[in-house]
Amino acid sequence: MDLRTRGIGLFGLSVLALVVGCITGVGAVVFRALIALIHNLSFYGTASIEFDANQFDAVSPWGAGIILVPVIGGLIVVFLVNNFAPEARGHGVPEVLDAIYYKEGKIRPVVAAIKTIASAFSIGTGAAVGREGPIIQIGSTLGSSLGQMISMAPWQRITLVAAGAGAGIAATFNTPIGGVMFAIELMLPELSARTFLPVALATGAATYIGRLFLGIAPAFVVPTEFVLHTQQPSVIGLALFGLLGALIGIAATLFIRTLVLAEDIFPKIKNPYLRNIVGMLMVGCLMYALLLTQGHYFIQGVGYATIQAILQDQLPGIALLLGLFVGKLFATTVSLGSGASGGIFSPSLFMGATLGAAFGAIVTAVHPIAGLDVLTCAIIGMAAMVGGGTGAAMTAVTMIFEMTRDYDIIMPIIIAVAVAIGVRRLMSRENIYTIKLVARGHLIPKALHANMFLVRHAEEVMDHDVLTLPAETDFAAFLRETKAGGFRHIVVTQDDRIVGVLRVNTELRVGLGEAHSGVRLGDIAQKNFTVSRAQDVVFDVVERMWRRKASMSIVTRDAGRTPRGKHVVGMISKEHIADSVADSIRPYGTEAKGPV
Repeated sequence: MDLRTRGIGLFGLSVLALVVGCITGVGAVVFRALIALIHNLSFYGTASIEFDANQFDAVSPWGAGIILVPVIGGLIVVFLVNNFAPEARGHGVPEVLDAIYYKEGKIRPVVAAIKTIASAFSIGTGAAVGREGPIIQIGSTLGSSLGQMISMAPWQRITLVAAGAGAGIAATFNTPIGGVMFAIELMLPELSARTFLPVALATGAATYIGRLFLGIAPAFVVPTEFVLHTQQPSVIGLALFGLLGALIGIAATLFIRTLVLAEDIFPKIKNPYLRNIVGMLMVGCLMYALLLTQGHYFIQGVGYATIQAILQDQLPGIALLLGLFVGKLFATTVSLGSGASGGIFSPSLFMGATLGAAFGAIVTAVHPIAGLDVLTCAIIGMAAMVGGGTGAAMTAVTMIFEMTRDYDIIMPIIIAVAVAIGVRRLMSRENIYTIKLVARGHLIPKALHANMFLVRHAEEVMDHDVLTLPAETDFAAFLRETKAGGFRHIVVTQDDRIVGVLRVNTELRVGLGEAHSGVRLGDIAQKNFTVSRAQDVVFDVVERMWRRKASMSIVTRDAGRTPRGKHVVGMISKEHIADSVADSIRPYGTEAKGPV
């Protein structure tokens, strides 16, 4: 990260974040309209943007020909992605994370356009993927593009990327708090007022734009009688919710592993078009089989109609619910593995709802428990599956609350989500977003640690083992006379004016005296140093060293504008900084060493 980039002020960054939020909100509306248009053309041959994803589709007049609809849409997606933006392949979020942590937030502007069109074709023609992954990548690309057009510090561009991602989630699901939490938990390397404010503004703006066009209703409608008659769960009920969380954690791990398997197997088919044909034929056949046996396509597209039907208690069969879970798991992993473009958030909601509802139905059939029923378990299953798969606990809790607007269910959700994440972490160290990047060798942290070292004063962390010697000092004589072993820091002065620094390994002094005969400290002193005050904050010291490409910073007592050799009290070197940073995260144990 180039610290020499001065960047813009917080006000300017906030204004840009508002712009990103507004554009992303409009983008989410346009994206949904495009999905509707392509869906209606593909399934019914009508040019219309009227489409309610929460209602089951009417039967297509194509009959068995519906099997080919995902194939044709997939071929268009492969053409777009392979020729214009390979980053648009898959569910998008890993590419955004990669840009944040390894590319200073830089994403090619063309990705937004290609991701929009490709994902609309994937979802509209029946691929079993979600629309949130694409809008996350679209919003992030808008933030990145704006951050590249205007000169700013890399951290500010990354903040705009995160703001675009949060705005995308908020506008897609009408969940402003969930959008902020998503950006905080998964996107922001730094959480502070200077990053939170732009993200919050972008998310709020996107939500407002989305509500102007799409309405203020929650993503899913929970029956009024359920909200009014939610019961306080018993201890046994809470224990069962924990058990549900554990089962969902296992299911989330299965989803992660199956997706990785699909993304490993399908690339063995070298031709990308043939690869997509094979995968999408499987999805099309499954859609048609479900239509013939159950009366609906069920697993195609985002799957919101199935979730809404479960919440309305219209899919009571345990076998059907478990079958739909398996079917969606298969269809989603095959879709993404064979080259579809779309998200995993909606499929996670689908699988969590079906598995949770089945669990609730089984418990109710065995022995009814107060406060535990099919609808309650379906909602809890949705949150646990999202949290378990992504590792974003608070995002899952807040988003499901905002989607259903039922506050009384928060406590059981928290328990189930926590258990689901714990079980998944035991079985899979990486979540569904990071496992793809780890395979590339790109580790992504999944925890934010405040660097306690950087907020200390220089005098608290400096090395006190410093010698101040005149430039005329003979180096060979110094080596012979030095008694201490290891490294010594030397501040070289000329008439008490600091002219250079040295870091000498005095353990090598034996036998080197003659080799350096005639060499003086002033001859070999390094000039790339900075001077810091004892009360300077270490963060400022490090930034100054980086900006001036200095290897060491001399620490002095406050003694006017021109510090002298007699004012030197310590030294901070790059090696010392690395050791001190490592020591500052030691209290967190192995968790601080890498992503979990």
